[in-house]
Amino acid sequence: MLGAEFVQLSLTPMLIGILSAVACALPGNFLLLRRQALIGDAISHVVLPGIVVAFVITGTITAWPMMIGAGVAALVAVGLIEVIKRLGRVEPGAAMGLVFTTLFAAGVLLLERTDTSAVHIDVDHALMGSLESLIWFDATGWGSLLDPVALAGLPPQLGRLLIVTVAMVLFLRVMWRGLVITTFDPGYARAIGLPVNWIGFALVVMTAIAAVAAFDAVGSIIVIAMFVCPPAAARLMTNRLVHQIWWSVGFAVLSAILGYILAGYGPGWIGAAASVSAAGMIATVSGVILALACLFAPERRRAQQATA
Repeated sequence: MLGAEFVQLSLTPMLIGILSAVACALPGNFLLLRRQALIGDAISHVVLPGIVVAFVITGTITAWPMMIGAGVAALVAVGLIEVIKRLGRVEPGAAMGLVFTTLFAAGVLLLERTDTSAVHIDVDHALMGSLESLIWFDATGWGSLLDPVALAGLPPQLGRLLIVTVAMVLFLRVMWRGLVITTFDPGYARAIGLPVNWIGFALVVMTAIAAVAAFDAVGSIIVIAMFVCPPAAARLMTNRLVHQIWWSVGFAVLSAILGYILAGYGPGWIGAAASVSAAGMIATVSGVILALACLFAPERRRAQQATA
């Protein structure tokens, strides 16, 4: 199972799934504590008009124009959410819902009014991504990990997601004090002079970067699940933030590995002929982990005992 065939067909999709899950789970911890968990859902959908506009301008569906267009759309969405919250004095969830539905509808209209139907921009790709197709064709075995020629043939999504994941770790490390104080006590943060609004905006921008980077490879299903499920399950395991983040990373990695294995090999174990969507299975596994945490996690049990 772990020979040359695994390296060529399964190693890179699994690594891309892991990096996508971790990159989304890291900021998801703070979004969850700030009651903004669904902002990842909104961002993963509002990239559609950006993708369509990028195609209209460039005439191609190559990765970088699409990612730039998606990134611009995500940043526009973030800005609109903040403007509506401040000027309209509405609850954050309502602002996200308004921006999400408006921009997603705009993307659908753009699809209908332009000639993008002639190219492969489809709902299945947007929802499920293309994880199974991200194969390392140049690999001949584990020795390819030391072969510069073979490494040059790695799927480009792997490198992009590695950069984004490292950037997310560095962002949390550099901004740790500000993020923690503004998350738990924004009043105190303002009193000591921290730029509360700018720190919140920076967090959402990094969330948008993670969502856009993961969107191309794994689709919106995994992006939405990883922003919410691993952090929520981790929150039930501990009441210390550092431990929560480590738990969320562990749950994200477990979801990606176990989900990919079950998607590819699980149907055969029960006699089914075909595999299932890796993205869908990874999201399902993350939901199962959250359900188990809700039932058996230490913090959940303590809360039940306190109210008994």
